[in-house]
Amino acid sequence: MSARDRLVVTAIDLIRRQGVSGTGLSQLLERSGTARRSLYLNFPGGKAELVADATVAAGNMLGDGIDRLIGEKGPVGAVRAFVEMWISNLTSSDFEVGCPIMAAALGRSEAPAAADTAGEVFLDWERRIAAGLELAGLSADDAARQATLTVAAVEGAIVMAQATKSDVPLRRVEAALVESVEQYLS
Repeated sequence: MSARDRLVVTAIDLIRRQGVSGTGLSQLLERSGTARRSLYLNFPGGKAELVADATVAAGNMLGDGIDRLIGEKGPVGAVRAFVEMWISNLTSSDFEVGCPIMAAALGRSEAPAAADTAGEVFLDWERRIAAGLELAGLSADDAARQATLTVAAVEGAIVMAQATKSDVPLRRVEAALVESVEQYLS
């Protein structure tokens, strides 16, 4: 793995755990096993540029997972599988590992480009989900509405789950989203 890739992967992991402001350059360099010179050669804009690139990488990875789940499981199965993935991530980390996209969105004061990128990622996820819902038979308007609800509800439930150290918010959101999608599909 290249120094650049190690930095991006390490940034994603640290941001998921500590947020943007809690992730320091020294820690990034130490955990990635990368020299400071490599950081600035690969990311001339420093931490802010690295965080923006890490947000793109994480967003694409999760977006590709959304596409895969919709293709393999259909809309209802995809909702269940996506929420279960987050429950597993949160419970296995004692609720310390959250969504790197949400963390980037909340880190605007330190990395404004990453926060802007997070907004683009959320919109991309909405488009991906809406496309899958349209293929399942929803109208474009209903698919867009359900996609926004899905992204907003899951992201909010992740934050609530971390704050309360409980998977209950995600389980409730999962049930509500499944019911909503099933109603649209019936």
